[in-house]
Amino acid sequence: MTKIKAVIIEDELPAARLLDKQLRELRPEWEVTVLPGTIEDSVKWFAEHPHPDILFLDIQLTDGNSFIFIEQARPQSMIVFTTAYDEYAVRAFTVNSIDYLLKPVHKERLESAIQKFERFSGMGKGELNKLLGIEQLLHSFAERQEKQYRTRFLISGAKRFYTIQVGDIAYFYSLDKVTFAVTKDGKAHVVDLPLSKLEEQLDGRVFFRVNRQFILSADSIRNIQHYFNGKAVVSVWPAYEGTIQISRERMTLLKMWLNS
Repeated sequence: MTKIKAVIIEDELPAARLLDKQLRELRPEWEVTVLPGTIEDSVKWFAEHPHPDILFLDIQLTDGNSFIFIEQARPQSMIVFTTAYDEYAVRAFTVNSIDYLLKPVHKERLESAIQKFERFSGMGKGELNKLLGIEQLLHSFAERQEKQYRTRFLISGAKRFYTIQVGDIAYFYSLDKVTFAVTKDGKAHVVDLPLSKLEEQLDGRVFFRVNRQFILSADSIRNIQHYFNGKAVVSVWPAYEGTIQISRERMTLLKMWLNS
């Protein structure tokens, strides 16, 4: 019987050791390899070795997001994501993997993921990747890389038209169905687009929609403070007179985004 090969890519050494230990206890017949938690080292290893049957992949690696690793290495493996973030943050990832595990990993959940892998293991890799959406993930990643984002806005002033560069904008907000762009010098400019359209045209690596009223640039965020009922309040610069609240679910995504 062919020995199952498993690889762990995890940038936190204690978490990697725990997962390795648990795997060896649950499936002592498996061959388990632990790789350094960097994109560069992991891509190099995958280029030089046969791809494992199953890959336990931390979403956030030392040198970037694990989707960059997937795009570069194109692993022909079943993937189980591991993350310290809650289910709201990883819901979007589950379509591209057989499962996800929250850290610290519990043995019962690990066993469940392993059993799911064993149910899928009889399928061909091409068929499996199609089922799990790996190719769709790679295609989407390529599209994000190639997409041309808006670079400036034409503003209609009281007496003249003028342009502002996206790089000069700290954040956008909506008030009474009017959208404003606040530039880094503290001036507010009326933009003739709703926030939903702006989301589509702005680079998601630079701007994040924290709630229905605000889209913030990473540079504008000064601090985040805990609020009531699991919510948080975001302070920005230039300062905004009101309160910018963010839900617990969006807060989880915001932390991932700021750390990516």
